[in-house]
Amino acid sequence: MNKKKKVLHLVEAMGGGVFTYLVELANGMSDEFDVSIAFGMRKETPENYEDYFNEGIKLIKVENFTRSLNVVKDIKAYIELRKIVKKEKPDIIHLHSSKAGALGRLLVGTGKAKMFYTPHGYSSLMENESGIKQQIYKTMEKILGKRKCLTVACGKSEWEQSRIVTKNSTYISNGVNIDKLNANLINANEQNLEDFNIKKNVFTAYTVGRINYQKWPELFNEIAQKLPEMQFVWIGDGDMRDKLTADNIVITGWLEHKEAMELSTKFDTFILASRYEGLPISLLEAMYMKKACVVSNVVGNRDVIKNDYNGYICDETDQFVEALKDIEKGNSDKLIEQAYSDILNEFNSKCLCNKYKEVYNESRSK
Repeated sequence: MNKKKKVLHLVEAMGGGVFTYLVELANGMSDEFDVSIAFGMRKETPENYEDYFNEGIKLIKVENFTRSLNVVKDIKAYIELRKIVKKEKPDIIHLHSSKAGALGRLLVGTGKAKMFYTPHGYSSLMENESGIKQQIYKTMEKILGKRKCLTVACGKSEWEQSRIVTKNSTYISNGVNIDKLNANLINANEQNLEDFNIKKNVFTAYTVGRINYQKWPELFNEIAQKLPEMQFVWIGDGDMRDKLTADNIVITGWLEHKEAMELSTKFDTFILASRYEGLPISLLEAMYMKKACVVSNVVGNRDVIKNDYNGYICDETDQFVEALKDIEKGNSDKLIEQAYSDILNEFNSKCLCNKYKEVYNESRSK
């Protein structure tokens, strides 16, 4: 029997959608590959994160991984990563998000491992950063894009962005684990709406994720203010929660994944008013749960949602408002069924893992 090839994932952003993505990818590949994950902790990293991964997957904490630029810690993190790569001797290194992508690609030449990089949303798209910082990020991506590393975007729009900085790129769309979703929805503890001060029998739109600049809480708040008869729920938390001031918004705080899924089943529609995305797992989960989906017209969202085909794409506040009114009237049944079908046929973890196995195995044969 051939010995399993070793895959080492490097990820600073160990939380939110990236965490869910990594769990499905690592678990789905562990039957054919020896999988290790070197990661940084975040506030949104589940306390019991080890329980999410299959037995045999090795988890290695990188003490100096930080989200923002920090020269001293970044150098220390790079040194840590060099030591980890030297010790683990992986055949394949897979980098996730911009920080790990930058530090990891600097490791090219330190071993014989094939290298892959998934941005999960380019830092150069972060409009809250200064123009100088955005240019720095873009320049870094162009320089590092010349390294011997294949960029594997998590959706077609991100792939199109990647082509600006490197021609050595492809894409594999994100996917959700349908079997696990079904199990979570069946076995999750019953959530009482009263525990979160959520009203019953009120049309409710919800979202899931960090309350930060990317997720555009100001726009979410504007939409809620224009629809005072509806209820809006934000499952998550973040440093911009003070922007959610409308009386009809409820913030639940961070919940375990199965708790968030159980709570989501009680709501009418999903809304994602992001400024930018990779390819959001929360959107894919909502589509599978047969929620009408209303999203902003940005990279990532439009890889999945096609306007008036399987959901609603909106450019401004009033379009979100009109879409939600349309859904409340019961005019979205065909869109919901199409979105559900798209998950079954394309955006699921089995498709994701099978395509990655092809990419990994192809790299091993070269």
